[in-house]
Amino acid sequence: MTHDRLETPFPPQQQDHPGLTDAMQPRPDHGETSYRGTGRLAGRAALITGGDSGIGRAVAIAYAREGADVALTHLPEEADDAAETVRWVEDAGRRALAIEVDLRAPGAAEDLVARVVAESGLGRLDVLVNNAGYQWARAEGLEDIDDERIARTLDTNLGALLRLTRAALPHLRERPGCVVNCGSIQAYEPSSTLLDYAATKAGIANLTVSLAGLLGADGIRVNCVAPGPIWTPLQPATQTAEKVARFGENTPLGRAGQPAEVAPAFVFLASPSDASYVSGTVLGVTGGRGVF
Repeated sequence: MTHDRLETPFPPQQQDHPGLTDAMQPRPDHGETSYRGTGRLAGRAALITGGDSGIGRAVAIAYAREGADVALTHLPEEADDAAETVRWVEDAGRRALAIEVDLRAPGAAEDLVARVVAESGLGRLDVLVNNAGYQWARAEGLEDIDDERIARTLDTNLGALLRLTRAALPHLRERPGCVVNCGSIQAYEPSSTLLDYAATKAGIANLTVSLAGLLGADGIRVNCVAPGPIWTPLQPATQTAEKVARFGENTPLGRAGQPAEVAPAFVFLASPSDASYVSGTVLGVTGGRGVF
């Protein structure tokens, strides 16, 4: 599987949050024409939060082509992107279920898991991918980070992860299943304009190790993928146009990555044939930047 190099500088661009795929220049590669599955997740059911676009869409396509049915969450503004992801999952011959939900809402985690198990077609949940996240980088100092941003970042990135994993536990124990979290290079090389986001990503790395130790006795594996700069709608939706134009230049490979270049890491960590003895691991997909 090869990918065209994303040359920088990008065309300067911005979108309203949370951003949409069709408005991006260039359009990201989610593996639509490049990913080839080998049945590593055959017969399994996966829930991918934030699965409408970016890394989430790439993981949904890869999982479907590996044989999994896929449920995904999205925000109201992302309905069109979610419908496109559903189309790709169904094109792979798998069931797809898109659910509009605010993961911060009281009871959302429990209701979401119950709906996935009831409507996925398999009556179970085998793989939980905690991918949904919130970031905002259009700020220069601590005084620019208000209480609303702090609460939204912490609860979306950490609170929802804990609540969803807790809600999924009874179903993950049955197979047993696994959890794959989405971290970030920001956990290890934090940017000052993303200090709240970076702190949550460090927390996700910590939680991954802690949950692996806690749930290992149930046979549940918990791992994390830490992407570097990846070309997703989150970038033009949360960065300044000037920063978008140079996005990814600070990696040893000198470019941003494609979502399709991250998805195989999620497949590996979810695959019982490949990663049956892998738990508590943070796997970096960073273009050469270090994950410690």
